[in-house]
Amino acid sequence: MRIKMDECLDARLAEILRRLGHDVRTIREQGLAGISDEELYRHCIEEGYVLVTLDKGFSNVLRYPPGPTPGIVVLRGPDDLFPTMRVLMETFAQALEEGRYPLHGRLWIVEPGRMRIHEPGELEDE
Repeated sequence: MRIKMDECLDARLAEILRRLGHDVRTIREQGLAGISDEELYRHCIEEGYVLVTLDKGFSNVLRYPPGPTPGIVVLRGPDDLFPTMRVLMETFAQALEEGRYPLHGRLWIVEPGRMRIHEPGELEDE
């Protein structure tokens, strides 16, 4: 799977997904640091990347509809410390490996101990 990690995430987290064989790119690696959320959203659609971010703005399905995307994943924890983010990224990686839930065109919100999936057509402003 092609995955783009937003610049708000520690680049070391990419290794969790790369070990599982995913093509993971970070915003900084691609020289895109500082682009707007709108540009990032369009970029992921055009290049076929799932977006993984901490930016809660991407959970607003009215502003960033997941339908035309390969998927949007918003990590939400009690803090943004590396150990917390590692647990959330491992939860996301495990869900990908299990393959029980489709990601294309959906918004996944990964939280400690649970994951919410917003199906196509659901209108919810988080």
